[in-house]
Amino acid sequence: MPEAVDEEMAPANESSQALVEVRYTENFEANLQSIEAFWTENEFPEGYDHLLDELIDTVVVNLERHPRMGRPFMSRQPESVEAQKQHEKLQAKMAAHEQPADIREYVMANYLVLYALLDTTADRLPKIYLVSIRHHKQLSFDFEQLWQSRR
Repeated sequence: MPEAVDEEMAPANESSQALVEVRYTENFEANLQSIEAFWTENEFPEGYDHLLDELIDTVVVNLERHPRMGRPFMSRQPESVEAQKQHEKLQAKMAAHEQPADIREYVMANYLVLYALLDTTADRLPKIYLVSIRHHKQLSFDFEQLWQSRR
């Protein structure tokens, strides 16, 4: 599983009954930094602010209440030989973990969020890890960086 940052994203509505705990990974944070740099370079930092507002006020709140609302990522059929190879490698890496994750994709207005849903023990809430975010116009998620083996 990707390295997680030990912080929760603060939901907009603290009084809601969350079914899961939403956290973000180091990779997700790096993706956000790249997006912020893009908006800053293009002299529209408000674009990044709008993204953060949508993540906190909509995405996190929705995932806390409906953790399986994203479409299953691994059930999509790859459309190229290269994508098929990456798909198979990712499946093998996921199968090697003691607690396999349900990888899902949340579709936002302009971005796609890849997240992993992990069911934990019965006495604790399941966890969602926000793994990656990319703009719709980007070609794919960077799985090599996401699933690097620790040395």
